[in-house]
Amino acid sequence: MRYIAETLNQSYFQSEYLLFDPATPDHDAVNIVFAFPNTYTVGITSLGYQGVWANLATRSQVNVSRWFTDAHEDLPRKIEILGFSFSWELDYVNILAALKKFEIPIDTCDRTDEHPLVFGGGPVLTANPEPFAAWFDIVLLGDGEELIGNFLNAYQEVRYASREIKLRHLAKLDGIYVPLLYEVTYVSDDGAIASIQPIDSDIPAIIHKQTYKGNTLSASTVVTEKAAWESIFMVEVVRSCPEMCRFCLASYLTLPFRAASLESSLIPAIAKGLQVTKRLGLLGASITQHPEFDTLLDYLAQPQFDDVRLSLASVRTNTLTEKLARILSTRYSRSVTIAIESGSERLREIINKKLHNDEIKQAAINAQAGGLKSLKLYGMAGVPMENDDDIEQTIEMLISLRKIAPKLKITFGCSTFVPKSHTPWQWQGVSTTAEKKMQHFRKKLLPKGIDFRPESYKDSLVQAMISRGDRRLTKLLILACSYSDGDVPSDGSYKRAFKELRGQLPPLAWYVHEDWDVQQILPWQHLRSALPVETLIKHRETSFAY
Repeated sequence: MRYIAETLNQSYFQSEYLLFDPATPDHDAVNIVFAFPNTYTVGITSLGYQGVWANLATRSQVNVSRWFTDAHEDLPRKIEILGFSFSWELDYVNILAALKKFEIPIDTCDRTDEHPLVFGGGPVLTANPEPFAAWFDIVLLGDGEELIGNFLNAYQEVRYASREIKLRHLAKLDGIYVPLLYEVTYVSDDGAIASIQPIDSDIPAIIHKQTYKGNTLSASTVVTEKAAWESIFMVEVVRSCPEMCRFCLASYLTLPFRAASLESSLIPAIAKGLQVTKRLGLLGASITQHPEFDTLLDYLAQPQFDDVRLSLASVRTNTLTEKLARILSTRYSRSVTIAIESGSERLREIINKKLHNDEIKQAAINAQAGGLKSLKLYGMAGVPMENDDDIEQTIEMLISLRKIAPKLKITFGCSTFVPKSHTPWQWQGVSTTAEKKMQHFRKKLLPKGIDFRPESYKDSLVQAMISRGDRRLTKLLILACSYSDGDVPSDGSYKRAFKELRGQLPPLAWYVHEDWDVQQILPWQHLRSALPVETLIKHRETSFAY
């Protein structure tokens, strides 16, 4: 088994083409293991993970090794810092397993000066780290471009101090959250939060997420055939989204909307990447809203890129022109994805989705006229204030697209509305009728030739639980894992854990289904994102005024 694992390690890392020059570590470099709590194939496809790893690897004061659940580089004998890039909630199972593998106590309170400092970053922790707070000595909140360097510089100042001094020193840095230094109290064991306070007056009461404001965004630092998207070079066209749909974490958490410079960032990055691969992925929540997107399209439409396979993230519906569809089809793309959320004009106004039905239909017409074979649409069930008529209008809309663009394969991916922190709908619970509505979609759409792909309703409930979770969930997550023998816990495992811990934390329905009072203290109240809670309340009130 050891020989197989070593062969796998070599196969993965020998297949990489690096697009940066790693630094030679100093003789006294800080030994860091930077982990992605999933397989190499999944982890190396994460642009965020690639970017932070390259940021670390280009610093001579750092000796960084990568770790995945199925492969790792040579690890130092003594690890000084262990970091995790946390992108998907259910990967917490692999974080627990990794801590055990590295023989690090799961709870920060049980660690000594002999143990590495454990930090975490990424969208899950930036959104709400509280269910996992006991596992991380340090949480990096926000964009890593400048935060990583600031963190390392501050660490060097106290490198040889005690663990307590290190944590207290780092906690004073913008964007660094040390959960151990904050005390959470509750109205009752199974009630709402009463307060969140730093344990001392010299610890900041509010931690502000860090926002990178430059116009050079992320691009792949490694290309490999072993990635989930084989041999792809990825470049971030925009960050955040100006639409601000009321449920959207990708918009509210990452504000303000930023676009990469076309001349100084995008085109040079693309030119560099296409020297080593013929597959290009343009990433971003709303890439077609880049102010110079048409110019970028013209650039990629040049004859020298005729052999390039081009992929786009989801595009804004009313920007899906025939020109865009034609360029995609001539660049080996068969489909394009748009997010419509609903076929109901009324519901989209509530969501703040600035989109009309005619624009959805025109997008389908343009996709077919441009030579694409498939149109993928994303929507939701269980949206706040949704009614049965909204569901029927979505069905009618999708069926109408089959008639308007009969040559297109129409796919409808549907998820359950899940409340996300730092959004105007963070106070709204998951609808108990969402699963029934998903089943209705299936019943009506499949006979009409529409490919219906629902996300798991049970997984959505777990996402909601973690999304709105507080520190009391920590014990429950560990307990649920103990029932599953190392696998991702089942729905039954969570229910069993809630039953066993009854009275020690609120019931599952409180975390998942109940609407919360806007005046109650939220688990992430001390972690400040782009907009203050008062502004989110106003946006919520606006959405419900329709």
